[in-house]
Amino acid sequence: MPATLPTRSDDGDEKSPQSSSDGYQQLPQRKYEEYAYILDFVPRGKSTTVRGREGVIVQSIGEEHLTLLELLGDQNANFEVGERVYIGRDGRNKVISVLGRLDYVNISQSAKSELPTIVEKIVTTNEKRFVDYINMAQALTPRIHALELIPGIGKIYMMTIIKKRELKKFVSFADIQDRVGLRDPAKLIAKRIIDEITGTSRMNLFVRK
Repeated sequence: MPATLPTRSDDGDEKSPQSSSDGYQQLPQRKYEEYAYILDFVPRGKSTTVRGREGVIVQSIGEEHLTLLELLGDQNANFEVGERVYIGRDGRNKVISVLGRLDYVNISQSAKSELPTIVEKIVTTNEKRFVDYINMAQALTPRIHALELIPGIGKIYMMTIIKKRELKKFVSFADIQDRVGLRDPAKLIAKRIIDEITGTSRMNLFVRK
């Protein structure tokens, strides 16, 4: 079965970032998760989301929604930590089904250890998606801007980003670093995503609730 995580677009088309009922902005998202990155797996394990389900239990993070997912893998397939696997509607060859969503506290210690590296990999692999967010992020309240919620971006960097993007949209992380002076934007965004996954932050900019 597909990972049916509802989004703001019922037809599955990507739309511009929108504000949720909580008033904060999120990245455009598809209706269904298509790919996930493996955090950990157990060849002979028991599901924590579906009672009685046993087999190759895979803990993963979705590439689009950035939520933690439990998968049931094909017992004849080989899996590697950090591997990107297809979990969409049709044509799966390694994943039998998406069992459900996982809370951070319920993933293995190994998965927790791998999470920062894999999240940063997702951010760098999907560079345009996250650079577009920097280009479009807006104020959440009269006092708080979405950019300020990203670690390392205070009011000074926020104002610089806004001024620079008004002149010309950013095209890459390197462009942001060169024009703004903000070091390693990908790492800062990845850290924000980790904070959202672990529940450290109250608002989610990137992770689907």
